[in-house]
Amino acid sequence: MLEKIVLVGGGGHCKVVISILRELGGYEIVGISDLKENIGKEILGIPVKFTDEDLFSLYEKGVRNAFVTVGSVGLPDKRVKLFEYLKSIGFKLPVVVSDKAIVNDEVSIGEGTIVMPGVIINPGVKIGRNCIINTGSIIEHDCIIGDHVHIAPGATLSGGVVIGDRTHIGTGAIIIQGIHIGKKSIIGAGAVVVKNVPDGAVAKGIPARWTIRSE
Repeated sequence: MLEKIVLVGGGGHCKVVISILRELGGYEIVGISDLKENIGKEILGIPVKFTDEDLFSLYEKGVRNAFVTVGSVGLPDKRVKLFEYLKSIGFKLPVVVSDKAIVNDEVSIGEGTIVMPGVIINPGVKIGRNCIINTGSIIEHDCIIGDHVHIAPGATLSGGVVIGDRTHIGTGAIIIQGIHIGKKSIIGAGAVVVKNVPDGAVAKGIPARWTIRSE
């Protein structure tokens, strides 16, 4: 019997999650939770049926699984709030790994994280909760990735890289071996990071230069 799951957040990221869940099987998507004005719309044939205010009653009715399907560009504040809200209700947030990804058996992945098609993750990697490991990214051996991190499409992390919580690694960025990147930082698209980056920084360019992000 398929387990029921509700998806929280519409949009492009939701489309990818739906497609991966359909490929994997195992879940019946009962609907999508989104803004009130979007109720009645469909995403890949899945209806927007709920708002976030409906999620507690949905859990009470027996839906035990949920997944954050809001994407993130920059800092993931909305994803963090949704993840924490779903956990407070009691939902289980599964790990979703595309069958078109290559993930070594010696990899640890936290709850609510998605690994998209074309990703390669090698041994010794630890990935936190509620992360997006996006299409075609490469994570080499012994990297440590914190909670709520987005590794955007085509990014490459060489061996032993450490990424702090809530950090965004932009599309096509390259981070050389052994680099530490702090919490709540943003690495720009195409950047080549050859030096450590502190908390709260924005790093851009080749080689990347960082500045502290203004709140």
